[in-house]
Amino acid sequence: MKTIVLGGGCFWCTEAVYQRVRGVSQVVSGFAGGGTEDTPDYWSIHGPNSNHAEVIEVTYDPGVLSLETIFDIFFHTHDPTTLQQPGTADKGEEYRSIILCDQDEIEVAEKAKEIAQADWNDPIITEIKELDAFHPAEDVHQDFYNRNRDRNPYCQAIIDPKLAKFYERYAELTKDD
Repeated sequence: MKTIVLGGGCFWCTEAVYQRVRGVSQVVSGFAGGGTEDTPDYWSIHGPNSNHAEVIEVTYDPGVLSLETIFDIFFHTHDPTTLQQPGTADKGEEYRSIILCDQDEIEVAEKAKEIAQADWNDPIITEIKELDAFHPAEDVHQDFYNRNRDRNPYCQAIIDPKLAKFYERYAELTKDD
C-alpha cells in the first residue's frame, strides 16, 4: 500500500470522493503543507499565520489504482485554477489546491498537471511539493459526508454535486460496495 496527500478545497469533499474509488483502502482528513513546527487543529489552520491546508491522506493499492489515475481524479473533481477557492463556497489559503508527495512522485504529479491543463481554460495553479508532515484532523471531521449527508446542507449543496461529477466521469473506478 502507498499513500498520497491531496488538498482540493474542503477536506470533507475530497474525502467523500476518494472513499468511493476502487483501490483506495483508507482516507484520513487532516492538515499539511505548513511545516512541522506545530500541531495544527481545525481552528488554528483557519486563523492567521497558518500555512497549512485542509488535505486528505489517501492510502491505496498501486496494483489496483495508479498514481496517474489518482491525479486525474484530483484534477477533475475540484477547480485547480482558482486561487484559494477550488470550486467550493470556502475561501482562504487553507483551501488551496495542493499535492504533497514523496520526492520521486513530484515528476508524476507535474506530468498529470500538464495533461489535465488541456481540460481547463485557465492555468492550473495547484501547488506541488514534497510532504513534510501530515497531521490528522479531529475525529468529528473523519468520514464526515458518510455520517452527515442526510442532515447537513453543505453535504447536499457542495459534496453531492462533486460526487455526481465523479460518478459520471469515473464510473468504472467506483467501488461496488
